Amino acid sequence: MTDTLDFRELQTLAAEILGIEPERVQLPLSFARDLAADSLDIVELMMAVEDRYQVALPEEDLQTMTSVGDLWQFLLAHHGERPPASGAESA
Repeated sequence: MTDTLDFRELQTLAAEILGIEPERVQLPLSFARDLAADSLDIVELMMAVEDRYQVALPEEDLQTMTSVGDLWQFLLAHHGERPPASGAESA
């Protein structure tokens, strides 16, 4: 079983949300400054990342996660950390 991260997948996900070409999503680029993402774009992207990669992005980490590289490093560090699967969420 190969459960490896693929940067191209992150590029595609971010590009869909930001309305840009996937090739523009590069590690050193800032979401806000270089990719023109506003705060709503960033929130939408972070929610999609949490869903796609099954990770929780703590609020305090979001404040320092300003570049594509920051997000990628977080994913690499937390890859495989799956939240417990439970169908007992409160409605």
